[in-house]
Amino acid sequence: MTATSETALPPTLSARAARRISAIVAKEAAGTMLRLAVTGGGCSGFQYNFALDAARMEDDLVLERDGATVLIDPVSLDFLVGAEIDFTDDLIGQAFKVNNPNATASCGCGTSFSV
Repeated sequence: MTATSETALPPTLSARAARRISAIVAKEAAGTMLRLAVTGGGCSGFQYNFALDAARMEDDLVLERDGATVLIDPVSLDFLVGAEIDFTDDLIGQAFKVNNPNATASCGCGTSFSV
């Protein structure tokens, strides 16, 4: 299934992730957004990359929730169909986490995956 098919579910953004993104970009220049990209690498084949970005590309998917904005490019979107972007804050630290139903395996730290 590709992200362009009519049955594909777009990624979602949890309330926790939206709150954390809003807190992060509040300290940045106006118009700053979070970009999520999937790139090759990591111990499982692909990895999630989070970065601040002020430039929205014409073909980006834009997720918005509670004042937070996440940008996802079309290539990365194919790997993120139906995924949830979340934020965890536990004993081992704070991190954005992608709950990805397309991942068939992931590394122990959760930052890389395979399909």
